[in-house]
Amino acid sequence: MKIVVIPSGFKESLSSEEVGRAIEKGINKVSDAHEVKVIPMADGGEGFVKTIVKLKKGELIKTRVTGPVGEEIDSFFGMVNEGGVKTAIVEMAAVAGLSHVPHDKRNPLKTTTYGVGETIIEALNHKAERILIGCGDSGTSDGGVGMAQAVGVKFLNKNKKQVFITGGGDINKIDAVDMSNIDDRIHNVKIDVAVNWKNVLCGENGVANVFGPQKGASKKDVKRLSENFDHLAKLLKDLTDKDFSLANGSGASGGLGAGLAGFLGAELYPRFDIIRQYIKISDAIKNSDIVMTAEGCIDFQTPNDKIPSEVARIAKLYDKPVIAFAGTIGKKASMNYNSGIDAYASIIPKPATLEKSMTDAAKWLEKCTENTLRKIDIGMGIAEKITDEKAHTVL
Repeated sequence: MKIVVIPSGFKESLSSEEVGRAIEKGINKVSDAHEVKVIPMADGGEGFVKTIVKLKKGELIKTRVTGPVGEEIDSFFGMVNEGGVKTAIVEMAAVAGLSHVPHDKRNPLKTTTYGVGETIIEALNHKAERILIGCGDSGTSDGGVGMAQAVGVKFLNKNKKQVFITGGGDINKIDAVDMSNIDDRIHNVKIDVAVNWKNVLCGENGVANVFGPQKGASKKDVKRLSENFDHLAKLLKDLTDKDFSLANGSGASGGLGAGLAGFLGAELYPRFDIIRQYIKISDAIKNSDIVMTAEGCIDFQTPNDKIPSEVARIAKLYDKPVIAFAGTIGKKASMNYNSGIDAYASIIPKPATLEKSMTDAAKWLEKCTENTLRKIDIGMGIAEKITDEKAHTVL
């Protein structure tokens, strides 16, 4: 049997590569006769750069940049050759992700994407001809104004004096945008951004209301951020004549999507669509008998542009069955049956603490895969027996 494994990572526990390896071990415990192909996936969040760099045999470049709370941190980006084009792979999470924001400093009014802009400049210093930015697992909500400042954009107050914006809470201080000092090299480089296509900047379902509380925002903070993002949308409309308030992907990574598109002219794409240009999976799915995928949690959010549902969508084009493994099965997980996932299973064998679940995830995933495949083998054996009996009856 040909099995293709296309997993996401288990956040803060296993990378997508480690998840794939555990599933493969579970399959091989049943039989080494199965043909297994593992293709680790990334959705633009943690692991995005390292996954693509490894698959493309590129280079991981270490950097020192301004982290989300304003202190220098160690970070990185990747350089790969994609179709003869020198391409920089930037991971927002590696620069300004939530993991870089200490719990006692989780205030989205004050966190910054300045380091993302610094990383873009460093990519240009390495002669990048194209830049792919993955938006996911962010710890900021500044609409990309920090990033913009790092590449040379100046913000002016009502007195036409330059103001330095330290977070989303200061956006209301901006009265005008001065683009005259932006790094000229940006105009000659194509910048693509992988985003959650359903995240928008403003409104009831805007990024402040939906994700602000997860980043430490109080109700008062959410209201302030929401008003500031409305103001940012007006500034960008004056600058570009484009309305980013409800544009697809504009709310990605705390509004970084809108900032990249508005200030830098970047193109936003549904993350899975653009990532598939770098990580090829369609042919592997087409040539398989069964598809296995995985994610930390399977719930009502999974159908919204998450890796398991996107893998399943492609699998259904070729009428391939899909099994998904998850650390936890969350609210309304059954919605995933309608998105192409035929079966899902939690890897947790018994009640356990979060710490133990994260520590033992690889071992449990391996065992869950083994048990699942043994059940499939039983079913296949029964089907073959019934077919043989019917054939014998006809004879």
